Amino acid sequence: MQLRSDAIKVGAARAPHRSLLKADGITDEEMGRPLIAVVNSRNDIIPGHNNLDKICEAVKAGIYLAGGVPFEVSTIGVCDGIAMNHAGMHYSLVSREVIADSLECAVEGHAFDGIVCIPNCDKIVPGMILGALRVNIPTVFVSGGPMLPGHEPGCTGGPTTDLNTLFDGAGKVAAGTMSEDELKYYEDTACPTCGSCSGMFTANSMNCLCEALGIALPGNGTIPAVYSERLRLAKHAGMKVMELLERGISFRDLVSEAAIHNAMECDMAFGGSTNTVLHLTAIAQAAGHPITMDDWDAASARTPHLVKLQPSGPRPLIDLYAVGGVPVVMHELNELGLLDESALTCMGTLPEYIKNCTKPADGEVCRTHDNPFSKVGALRVLHGNVAPDGGIVKKSAVDPSMLTHTGPARCFNSEEEACKAIFAGEIKAGDVVVIRYEGPAGGPGMREMLTPTSAIVGMGLSKSVALITDGRFSGASKGPCVGHVSPEAAAGGPIALIEDGDEITVDIEGGEINLHVDDEELARRRAAFVAPAPKHNHGVLAKYAKLVSSADKGAYVS
Repeated sequence: MQLRSDAIKVGAARAPHRSLLKADGITDEEMGRPLIAVVNSRNDIIPGHNNLDKICEAVKAGIYLAGGVPFEVSTIGVCDGIAMNHAGMHYSLVSREVIADSLECAVEGHAFDGIVCIPNCDKIVPGMILGALRVNIPTVFVSGGPMLPGHEPGCTGGPTTDLNTLFDGAGKVAAGTMSEDELKYYEDTACPTCGSCSGMFTANSMNCLCEALGIALPGNGTIPAVYSERLRLAKHAGMKVMELLERGISFRDLVSEAAIHNAMECDMAFGGSTNTVLHLTAIAQAAGHPITMDDWDAASARTPHLVKLQPSGPRPLIDLYAVGGVPVVMHELNELGLLDESALTCMGTLPEYIKNCTKPADGEVCRTHDNPFSKVGALRVLHGNVAPDGGIVKKSAVDPSMLTHTGPARCFNSEEEACKAIFAGEIKAGDVVVIRYEGPAGGPGMREMLTPTSAIVGMGLSKSVALITDGRFSGASKGPCVGHVSPEAAAGGPIALIEDGDEITVDIEGGEINLHVDDEELARRRAAFVAPAPKHNHGVLAKYAKLVSSADKGAYVS
């Protein structure tokens, strides 16, 4: 078999290269084997990543068992929870592109034959997918797994807690409905183990979607980080990349148009983070199979909502693991004919995958296809004169009383301004909070808005206040929160023209978001609009702001 790595191993002209490999401890016997990059995002600061050294050792063992030579290389990561609600959040989405760049550089620079990617949290997963699509060699993903949930005081079998408990708790303390001692209890117990935050937040949504895309083994998104099963999964991932290499299956063979379709269906069924819309749209663009907000709207209309985990419902992610995980959801969707069976997965064809990996839906954690939580998907695309190119809301996390809401706009030109007003009690029942100039270019970096959304929930306003933004939301956000409003304010989108007191209707059922201001007045405002100066004129944020596309196109940097 001709190997890419022969470019650094074969012939007299490559003696210097072989000498450097031998400086790594590589023997003549190993020199003829495939060289596999193990791209590890392990670091000390992200709870979902500080266990990845163990995952990496298991992956390397699997590669070696299957006849390859593993080399660990690293990439960065940003913890969205720690970056939340300060300047650090500008760098979260930006890190997706840095991760893609670093993977491409490391793999191409060293002529690796295959890759095993070890991400876990937030932007690290899509960043590695984007990078792997560029180099297009056999690749398998294995995450570090979700953390276990915490528990309410004195209760180990009842309601569970997670990171979102703390964000909501901060709002409750501000509202006087929770003491600081109670908040301290949750601070000490809500995140009890390593792993990605417990719940169907962005990290776990993306790790589950890796299974739906066919680039990860069953269990990738749901086996807890602290279970030994996770290490066995990692070993099998190392073996699997060697199998793909032997069979000549490249990454783009897996991330096909059919696979992207299947991932969209699964996303709608298990009600993941709205960030998945951003990431899958970018992934589809990079794979050469672009999708639009209309495609997402169509997926929502045809796909039943089968799984309702935190923050949309009371159950933690581990409950989905207990009933069979993502393959169960895929089986139910396939029963309705919603999956494209032409998709190739790392486990074989899609019919082979479903046949070998699935047990029946339990009917509670994962509803059967004929008894869904809802006949339509968990995410909803909205259009209207506020968002001509679309916005997105997690419908499954909205109280039914707020599926349609009309109220006066309260406009803020940054997240900080909005948070100050919310915590000061200046937002009243009925308001529509507008946070703008937080889009991909205007932010820059399209910051997540978990702090203001959680403050609204904690202060008891989630059933009377809506929020719209050209920024985005954490997977932990809940309530009538519309993000990704496009075009963004910095590009002169209509969201920039809204004034305090303007009436806005957010109609989630109808898929519309409209400003009740006549066209003549909007034209006057548009004529007076002056684009703001860029917030950053140097460094990575300045470069990103110049290159990034709009949110409806995945905030994609080509």
